[in-house]
Amino acid sequence: MTADAARPERLSVMPLGWATRPTPNGPMEMVVGCYLIRMSDGRNILIDSGMPPEMESLPATGGLNDAKTVIEHLATLDLRPDDIAAVICTHLDIDHVGFHDAFPAADFIVQRAELDAARGGHPRYAGGRAHWDHPALRYRTVEGDVELLPGLSLIESGGHTPGHQAVLVRLPRTGSVLMAIDAVPVGSLFTEDRPGTPMDADETDARASTRKLIDLAEREQAALVVFGHDGAQWKSLRLAPEFYD
Repeated sequence: MTADAARPERLSVMPLGWATRPTPNGPMEMVVGCYLIRMSDGRNILIDSGMPPEMESLPATGGLNDAKTVIEHLATLDLRPDDIAAVICTHLDIDHVGFHDAFPAADFIVQRAELDAARGGHPRYAGGRAHWDHPALRYRTVEGDVELLPGLSLIESGGHTPGHQAVLVRLPRTGSVLMAIDAVPVGSLFTEDRPGTPMDADETDARASTRKLIDLAEREQAALVVFGHDGAQWKSLRLAPEFYD
């Protein structure tokens, strides 16, 4: 993708399924999801692709309620996989890459540190490798914070994984929306002294990235910060086929 005058026009928030998970503070409702950005020139940019189909109902995952794949979501928006120009890979954990191989016509955009760790054999990425490392997929790597297109920025936010990236989108009516993804998976962690979670690769980096995103949200006067797995928050959001514009 090259710099041009196209800007984000719509953001669709797409829940792929819900589950209740035990936590030290009691049961918490969690969500798996992805996002779609519609550009003013008609291009469609997908952010992540969700849990792979072979895992959605496995007992080990606890299963997902009201499961709906990214392909099914796109169909409700009259879109097919070939209509996706690019896929932003926030990171390569299995619940974010499960349908990557359904989009061979797209460009995939990922932090270099994330792709290097995954291709280097880090075990956390092995389960989804058939989907994210499919030979038909084309990857473009970036390093650090990058303005991908006017109004659409990738924010390096490692800690959860070595090369995690959040996404900032500036919409014409809503204003700035920050998708923290798994850098801050639930709203209760959006604090300066954020504790680590069992899935964080590096607690110190995760805390630094959270502070970075807090500062960014304040500078941008963000209208909304979306937390990647916060089921309670997602139930309050405008979900696809509705959208933010």
